[in-house]
Amino acid sequence: MKVRRRWLLGVCPLALVAGLAALLAGSATLPLAAQTTATPAAPVPTATATPAQAAPQQAYTLAPDKLAKAVAISRIRNILDISGSIWGIVFLWLLLALGAWAGLERWALRITGRRWLQGLLFFAAFFVITTLAGLPLDWIGEHYERSYGISVQGWGGWLGDQAKDLALTLLFGLPVLLLFNWIVRCWPRRYWLGVWVVTLPILVVSLFVLPWFVPLFYTQEPLQKNHAALVAKIETAVARTGIDIPPDRMYLIKASEKSTGINAFVAGIGPTKRYVMWDTATDQMPDDEVLFVFGHESGHYVLHHIPKELAGEAAGLFFVFWACAGFAAWLVKRFGARWGASELSSRTGFVVLLFAISIAGFLTEPAGSAFSRHFEHQADVYGQEAIHGIVADPQKTAVAAFNKLGESWLEDPNPNPVIEFWLFDHPSVEHRAEFAEHYDPWANGGHGEFFKQ
Repeated sequence: MKVRRRWLLGVCPLALVAGLAALLAGSATLPLAAQTTATPAAPVPTATATPAQAAPQQAYTLAPDKLAKAVAISRIRNILDISGSIWGIVFLWLLLALGAWAGLERWALRITGRRWLQGLLFFAAFFVITTLAGLPLDWIGEHYERSYGISVQGWGGWLGDQAKDLALTLLFGLPVLLLFNWIVRCWPRRYWLGVWVVTLPILVVSLFVLPWFVPLFYTQEPLQKNHAALVAKIETAVARTGIDIPPDRMYLIKASEKSTGINAFVAGIGPTKRYVMWDTATDQMPDDEVLFVFGHESGHYVLHHIPKELAGEAAGLFFVFWACAGFAAWLVKRFGARWGASELSSRTGFVVLLFAISIAGFLTEPAGSAFSRHFEHQADVYGQEAIHGIVADPQKTAVAAFNKLGESWLEDPNPNPVIEFWLFDHPSVEHRAEFAEHYDPWANGGHGEFFKQ
């Protein structure tokens, strides 16, 4: 599925571990998700136009009624996505301008004389306040997902997930912000370098522990429990790819309790590495298409996308932290007296730094999206090559999978190019299906990019 990184109210890198909760709670936000979509028991919407109408025929098509819904819900998602990012920035600025963060800092000082407890109170309140500020937009988004039949979760369950999200944010985010604030206080001139250094292991730990928290949001069971025949077929793809994911690290989650959308993902590193399939995928896709999805996900590991993405993020964060340190210093010098932020090492001053980083996160989103789209395209190629010789027609299998994927999430077949450039960290369903339809390197005795046979 198309994954969009919307950081908690724009407070991106300094709250990376807090973002773990958002990744787990959102039904459409798990990392490295395969873009695979369908509606229950729906036929694959392939070439439905007559020869007179086909000029030219798209690889990803929807019936007229679903097309209208897809265009409408996609527009709503895009508006909410962009509005959420902008609102996160505006909200941080608004509370700075009103002196609210300075007032919160004074409150923490009155409660206790212990500095670490002051920070604990301040940042706990910070997370609660920013979560509540973002809740209305999240509620609107969930309302429309329910209205269009994509979300089937009750409001009680949805609110419960929001509470779990906040709890995990506090559990992981508080130590991170306390640590970073301490670094700023101890190394006022080069703190950005220290923050960057400790961010790297935090990223790795986040990837390592992520799979452990999936059961908090979804019922999970071994894939082979009720799909032994499917696991046996997947093993043929495992043998072809050489990926080290044995059957006991293949899982099924009961996503149908919350969504009609199709998805699958790989998660974890080292001993926590695993393949996870949504039951909506196993229920709505034939085994050949599931094998393609598995091949795609295997590609992320075989092609070392996780370490490459970590390296790319590390390089990007180095310059982001450096630039934001200078920008935040200018903000404190220019507006600090008005905002109650005498220096960056204060709690309010630290929010100024978060404000600067939230702006940088929004402005650099296209670069991160492009980086991710490249990896997802490579995984698509790898997945199609991985099932060559295993399924009858890799091209038709991949195209059918993408059609089901797009249909289940009601993805717009013709997204705005600017929106795709800025927000999409997967290529659009149409672009993926179109590529799959024409990708045939084995014609005339050729071979694939990643497999030599």
